[in-house]
Amino acid sequence: MRIYNTLTRTKEEFKPLEEGKVKMYACGITVSGEAHIGHGFQALIYDIVRKYLEKKGYAVTYARNYTDVDDKIIARSKETGIPADEYARRTIENIDAVMRDMAIDEPTVWLKATENIDNIIDFISALIEKGKAYAAGNGDVYFDVTSFKGYGCLSNRTVEDMLDGVRVDNCEEKRNPADFALWKAAKEGEISWASPWGNGRPGWHIECSAMNRAAFGEQIDIHGGGRDLIFPHHENEIAQTESLTGKRFVQYWTHNGLIKVNGQKMSKSLGNSLLLEDLLKKYTNEAIKFALLQTNYRNDINVTDNLFPDAERHLTEFYRVICAVESKYGAGGKGNAEIDGRFDECMDDDFNTALALSDLFGLFKKISAKLAAGDKSCADDVAQIKRTFSLLGLFKKDAAAYLEEVKAKSGGGGIPEEVAELAKNRWQAKKDKNWAEADALRARLSELGYNVKDGKDGYEITKI
Repeated sequence: MRIYNTLTRTKEEFKPLEEGKVKMYACGITVSGEAHIGHGFQALIYDIVRKYLEKKGYAVTYARNYTDVDDKIIARSKETGIPADEYARRTIENIDAVMRDMAIDEPTVWLKATENIDNIIDFISALIEKGKAYAAGNGDVYFDVTSFKGYGCLSNRTVEDMLDGVRVDNCEEKRNPADFALWKAAKEGEISWASPWGNGRPGWHIECSAMNRAAFGEQIDIHGGGRDLIFPHHENEIAQTESLTGKRFVQYWTHNGLIKVNGQKMSKSLGNSLLLEDLLKKYTNEAIKFALLQTNYRNDINVTDNLFPDAERHLTEFYRVICAVESKYGAGGKGNAEIDGRFDECMDDDFNTALALSDLFGLFKKISAKLAAGDKSCADDVAQIKRTFSLLGLFKKDAAAYLEEVKAKSGGGGIPEEVAELAKNRWQAKKDKNWAEADALRARLSELGYNVKDGKDGYEITKI
């Protein structure tokens, strides 16, 4: 199995620190707002990574964190009038509920910044003792970036590049403009904890280093997060932790791509954030997963108007085939090792879910042909697909129940099977350049009250 390592910018053969065991950490959500599709994507990816490593026979300890104290949370606390700790608690409850609706499993270990204040203070104190950090006269504590020779190794930036790339807090107490806060002195009315440097709260970057150390010790196998965390967050984690331990902190740094909406970066300021809760009202969690996993996890995902409807349509077609096979031959089946082997081949190449999912179209085409020919082995193929692709969170539901769920989410009517079949045949006629047939099928669809909008990679069926 090969994993792309952001640190070395190459795919490397995976070899854990301890044979048969994997220590894995993924940065979770800063709970200043509700969970959006980007949060869901990241949680889904590392849930899958964990499960695939377990399939390979590893005993995996998987930790995720919640950042439950920071500037944004304090700002939201002031806006809402809800104490920061209570605001964070309520938001975490809401996020947990949405992730359950997405059918994303819990990690082995949940970590929260506010439950690790003593660990954070101990970590900062040790850095000061080593001369890697210093207390400023205003009650803040900063990490001295010039004290760590490897600073910039993950992001491949110089300190000068970094100063150009991010907003730097102006502070006369800093020795270097790039130095970053490990501890922030409390302002009036802010949540705070006692420390050797006065009342305050931890900086963002130190939280993950301290929680990692508390959960796993000095070294871990895999550290994950969104690509936007490479700098400064993960760069600073490396500097802090390796300055303290003198050891390589993470063996494999992995980063998932970001979400764009119709080509634009998703952000609150642009008003284009897609909340998971809203998406789950319109689409099944399996359709959302299918849509996201059709892109390699390291690449950005562009959410267009057709992305989720197309995913739901494809899954509905697959489930209709499953329903037909199981109605005729039952839900059993001894399986098909070739299907499972091909899936592993894809996943062994840096968890290539996109390649694994592309195989489904050919598989279901063959299954349909076998069903039409009365070949009972189609039941074995269906059984194997359900077993294998359940690791991605797909085909875990009863086929008939899934089809009913799709109908319910589309307002009770759904897309009738006859309409879906006509649209599918029309798309094939277009690919075959049989324009007369395609036009005739479009006319028939119109008579039934439906329109078909073609896109680059598929089509969308809508009611007229």
